[in-house]
Amino acid sequence: METITLEIENGIALLTLNRPEVLNSINTKLIAEVRSAVAEVATNDDARVLVITGAGRGFCAGADLAAQGQREEGMTIGQGVAHGMTIGFNPMMREIYNLPKPIVAAVNGVAAGGGAGIALAADIVIASHSASFVQVFGPRLGLIPDLGCTWHLPRLVGRARALGLALTGDKLPAETAAEWGLIWKCVKDTALMEETMSLAAKLAKGPTSAFAEIRKAIDAGARNGYAEQLDYERDVQGMLGDHPNFAEGVKAFLTKKEPAFKA
Repeated sequence: METITLEIENGIALLTLNRPEVLNSINTKLIAEVRSAVAEVATNDDARVLVITGAGRGFCAGADLAAQGQREEGMTIGQGVAHGMTIGFNPMMREIYNLPKPIVAAVNGVAAGGGAGIALAADIVIASHSASFVQVFGPRLGLIPDLGCTWHLPRLVGRARALGLALTGDKLPAETAAEWGLIWKCVKDTALMEETMSLAAKLAKGPTSAFAEIRKAIDAGARNGYAEQLDYERDVQGMLGDHPNFAEGVKAFLTKKEPAFKA
């Protein structure tokens, strides 16, 4: 791996974006390596939770605009941009988002453009006090937010704030991001990885299969009517009720012990 590192220990897979000299900006190599790492985490039973963070002083500055190369002969610049999203960026984001294990993002500095998209694809986002989130697409590049930002922003902070962030490109400090509900919490810079790994350790001991279904259920609730969502909950509960984890959880509850979930 040239652009990331992946360490798996005690049920926690720690994926670090590792291009600190360019604020971990995204190029084709990083996309390929992130996809490979996510595939490894998905199939590795020793990995129960994925943590994503950035090396150095930033989380991710978005696409590496100095490292173009996705455009094939005969394509316009715009066609090259769309092609790069089709073959690289979008598959990477779908694979991160659909990982059947909980994801925690530890945002250690600026998360700009697509970097914010990577962070928001996590189930839980913890940011250091000095971190910030920036939608640079429109004001700086004449583009729309991508890597899922137009999906996450209005759902998390509402239309007015989503438009304000996208149209102005103003930095959103981590503390304000937490107050708005964009992220889970903001912590002191020195406490970021300790808080993140403590949370990851807790999730790693949990029922991984149920966690994946919780994410799906929360998202389904945004598109279903109330009655539809009740039926959805019923169907998923029926499925999970047959999983050994449910029997283990009931047994632990009745005996006042900690459950030992398997997957």
